[in-house]
Amino acid sequence: MHLTHQRGPLHDLPDTPEAYDAVLAGVVEQALARLTPEGNLEHPECVDDIGDTSLGITSLLALAWQRGKDPRVAEAVRRSLAFHLRERVYTDDNPGYPNLTVRDSGLPYARYTLAAGAHPIGDWPSTVWALLQAVNLLDAADGLVDGAQRAELLDVAHGYWRWLTEATFFNPQEAGNQAIGCVVGGLMLARHLPPDQGESVRARAIELYVEKIRAHRVADRGALLPSEHGGAYDNNYGPISLSFLAQAHRVSGAEIFAEDGEALARYIDARLTNGGFDNGGPRYSEQHSGFESVLGLRYFGRRIGSDLGRYRGDTRWGRHAVNADGGVDGHFAWMLVWQIQDTTRWHRSPSPAPARHQLRAGTVSVAFDSRMTPSLVEAAGTYYLPAAVNRQHGFGPVTDGFLYCRPMGEVRVRDLSAGGCTAKLVTKPVVGRDHVLRHVSSLYVTDGTRLWVTVAVERLPGTPYLLAGLPYAADDGDRVRRVSQGQVTSAGELRLTHPESDGVDHFDARADRTQQEAAFALAADPRGYGNPDEGWRHLVSSTALEAGPAPGAPQDLHVFAVRYGSTGPFTPTFTHDGAGLTVRTEAFTAVIGEASGDAHGEPELTLAAP
Repeated sequence: MHLTHQRGPLHDLPDTPEAYDAVLAGVVEQALARLTPEGNLEHPECVDDIGDTSLGITSLLALAWQRGKDPRVAEAVRRSLAFHLRERVYTDDNPGYPNLTVRDSGLPYARYTLAAGAHPIGDWPSTVWALLQAVNLLDAADGLVDGAQRAELLDVAHGYWRWLTEATFFNPQEAGNQAIGCVVGGLMLARHLPPDQGESVRARAIELYVEKIRAHRVADRGALLPSEHGGAYDNNYGPISLSFLAQAHRVSGAEIFAEDGEALARYIDARLTNGGFDNGGPRYSEQHSGFESVLGLRYFGRRIGSDLGRYRGDTRWGRHAVNADGGVDGHFAWMLVWQIQDTTRWHRSPSPAPARHQLRAGTVSVAFDSRMTPSLVEAAGTYYLPAAVNRQHGFGPVTDGFLYCRPMGEVRVRDLSAGGCTAKLVTKPVVGRDHVLRHVSSLYVTDGTRLWVTVAVERLPGTPYLLAGLPYAADDGDRVRRVSQGQVTSAGELRLTHPESDGVDHFDARADRTQQEAAFALAADPRGYGNPDEGWRHLVSSTALEAGPAPGAPQDLHVFAVRYGSTGPFTPTFTHDGAGLTVRTEAFTAVIGEASGDAHGEPELTLAAP
């Protein structure tokens, strides 16, 4: 079973001028064949997200005309623009729309669905999208549309902006991508207005960004991020927000957008595995955007010096939005326009600087959450999620049903490279049910093809084991497929266990159900509205790798040692003396210092060849 949305890395899509001209040529032929006598360019089966779609294709036709001057295109642009202005601009309040601050304003807006009152909640983002299609068309209008039609379009675009910022609450869905998109629309609109009006709109756009978006950022993994549907980051929408920040910086030159974009880019870089897989989000856990992400990943990947293009996008939307039959849809067309206009090249090598919330070398990577517990492990093409036991999720020692991974105090990190290996040591103070404070030292070492994890903790009661992950997915090159096992070896007994119950709150990796489907089933609201991350936190138990204590460990410690990416013999040795715990494997020798750390309490680590 393959995951639906995470397919090929986005930097694999050709992005030369010739490739983009071919994309536009295909759009032109489809559009000319679809154009109705009324000038409608909407896909015949389009129902939702419809208010901006015809205008979106019109903007793509205008860009194609700019680049090739195909005489067939000019007439299609004028006719389709007339259709939008005549049939898709609404000025009467949509019955049931809950977010108005001014009733009967008479200002124009775009509808999510056309029938009055059918689904008004989506009108705010649909109007943002329509504003963006309009300003892209205004950018290309010279020599293409006459003065009267251009003036009407500018008036409507200004009205869209006023409806978004005066007649309704700003960002009513708490969706950062929509809100930043609105700001971009204002910045682009300002360039077409008379100087005084333009400066007022530009200032208001930046003010909204500062006061309504930036001031409400959410902290995660040491970064401040634009809130997405009430959460810190969403796999589908986060990279779209990055693209909006890229366009905001391109249009305005304001450093605030570059600064925040680089922060978001570094965050994405840290959470992405080497293979580009990612998981989690307050709107979607596994759904990934396609071409909508290219601008931001490419623009800021170059700025931070890292290969963000490894992000696995939905390549069915690799060039533009499509309907179920594969036919072009104008939704999100503005992002393709900007992507074509931007000449930034992909940065294709990883950043050499160590990142607190990431360990990455070769084909191995570990992404860490805010508690410095692995949120995703990748080795030998297999991706492991945190496992669940007794409603507790993570990687770490377990005894008597209690998982030791939630810190009770400061988490400290040490990065080191030596002898062809890259390492990260994480030390956490933890408290168990017995209220005893213990220190868990977790050492992650990789040679670029395998990952060694050694976890040491003061002696635990009962019969402890290491919760070592949930094997979930594997890399098939251009696709990601579901799996239920991986190449893992333990110095102690290794078990792959599955939940005894098959209820909705137990996840068995052998079943066809995806993590996102399971998470939505546990979410409080319907799919597409509920928070799958929150739903997943309700999971009671899951498939899990369980590793017993390593033989030969010092008497005062429980030590667990696991190797991912290889199933050959694994016989590490351990000694404990005044310098700390020495771990010897076939690939390295490491000394993990005492939990007390150095003179500043920071963890001590040495790493050398075996």
